[in-house]
Amino acid sequence: MKQAIFIAAIALLAGGPARTQTLVDPSKVAPEYRDAAEKRRAEQIRQRECALKADLEKVLPRDRTAYLNRCLEAMAAKQ
Repeated sequence: MKQAIFIAAIALLAGGPARTQTLVDPSKVAPEYRDAAEKRRAEQIRQRECALKADLEKVLPRDRTAYLNRCLEAMAAKQ
């Protein structure tokens, strides 16, 4: 039993910390996919802005998805 706990502890420590998804860099993408990469980067920036607004307004986790959806729809309507 102690060996199993020891192995599990080692396995947990060996795994690195979870990282968030990085922004797409269109300059590092093949030219034929650059337009799609630019669109994806713009979408990621909009999502991060809405997430930051949710954090600043201290939106509860249970309401966060609805808040983010409304925020993204409002940003799309402005454009």
